[in-house]
Amino acid sequence: MRERNGRPPEAPVKEPLEAAVTEPPAGAVTEPPAASSALAFPTAFPIKIMGRREGGFTRDVIAIVLRHAPDFMPGTIETRPSRAGKYISLTATINATSREQLDALYRELCDHPSVVMVL
Repeated sequence: MRERNGRPPEAPVKEPLEAAVTEPPAGAVTEPPAASSALAFPTAFPIKIMGRREGGFTRDVIAIVLRHAPDFMPGTIETRPSRAGKYISLTATINATSREQLDALYRELCDHPSVVMVL
């Protein structure tokens, strides 16, 4: 069988099994190794917490943040209610010291029943 250019088709190149197992397919999106981080610690890191505007929400969020960042100053938290007043957005800027610290803080904030979203 010949291709249009008159030459026989080239035999497919077989890749070693190791390459197929250890290397991602061409064009695949891969995540960086867990040890690497785009952040250099320590760093000022803003965390936005959105939740239902209920009694004690801001107090609860501040308590969670303080558990993970004891040097956080509660007076620096920024608040913004939604247009209809049903939700509130809080921004807490902490002195982040590690990726593990941020991961633990995000997990605990997301576990709070009144929290809708954490960015």
